[in-house]
Amino acid sequence: MNCASKLGLAVFCSLAAASVGIAQNGPANPQAQAQAAVKLRKAVFDVQSYAFAPMGAMLKGAPFDAATAELAAERIQMTSAMIPEVFKFDTRKFNVQTKARDGIWTSMADFQQKARDLHEAAVNLEAAAKSGDADMTKQAAIAVGKACGSCHDEFRNK
Repeated sequence: MNCASKLGLAVFCSLAAASVGIAQNGPANPQAQAQAAVKLRKAVFDVQSYAFAPMGAMLKGAPFDAATAELAAERIQMTSAMIPEVFKFDTRKFNVQTKARDGIWTSMADFQQKARDLHEAAVNLEAAAKSGDADMTKQAAIAVGKACGSCHDEFRNK
C-alpha cells in the first residue's frame, strides 16, 4: 500500500471512529442518535460500494488490474470490519429512513457472522489479486459479491 493510500486509510478510520462515538454517545436526543447512526451506516456502505466498483467493472469486461483489485480488497476488509460496530445502536424504535431489517438486532450473531464472511472473502480477494491471476481474482470478487448479497437477502430491505 502506498503512502497516500495509508494516509487516506488513516484519515478514514479516524473519521469513522469519531463518527461511531458521535452516533452512540454524541447527541443527547435519542432520535438524533438514531439518525446519526443511520447516516454513519450509509457512509460505510457508500465507501464499500465505491471500493468494490472497480472489481465490478473488471467482472463486466474492464481490463484486469491486480493493483486496483488489491486496493479494493483492502478497502472492503476495512469497511466490512466496521459493519458490526456501526450496527450496535438499535434504531428499530425510531423514526429513521433505513433499509435495515429488524433481524439485524434479533439475529445479531448471524448478522455479525455474515460481516465476518464478507471480511474473509475480501482477504481472499486480496490474496488472489497479489497472485496476479486474473481468473482467480475475478472468482474471489464474485465471492465478495455473494457475501454482500447473502447479508442483503436476509437483513436489508430493497
